[in-house]
Amino acid sequence: MVRRSPSGWLAWIVQRASAAYMLAFLAAGLLWFTVDPPGTYPAWRARMAGAGAGIATAAFFAALLAHAWVGLRDVVLDYMRPRSLCAPVLVGLGLGLAAVAAWVLRILVTVRA
Repeated sequence: MVRRSPSGWLAWIVQRASAAYMLAFLAAGLLWFTVDPPGTYPAWRARMAGAGAGIATAAFFAALLAHAWVGLRDVVLDYMRPRSLCAPVLVGLGLGLAAVAAWVLRILVTVRA
């Protein structure tokens, strides 16, 4: 069996797909808030409590975190010297992004309550 070395193709796809989704989400959100702006905080909260808005927002933050991970990982692996620091820095970045994900999930669950 022939083993292939990692080519970076998957990271490239994740970067492009996440960027495309984030751009579409932001454009749709801008259009949505321009056409029908919520006048008060309760109106905004009711709009965001809908299932469609919650799923789209969760997907946006998943795309944002994936995009950030791939970009930061590539910078660390390409430019950090000495190489012995790469693993601890990547662990720290991963834990930081996981904390942000937990925080966003908490906010999205709170809005739905």
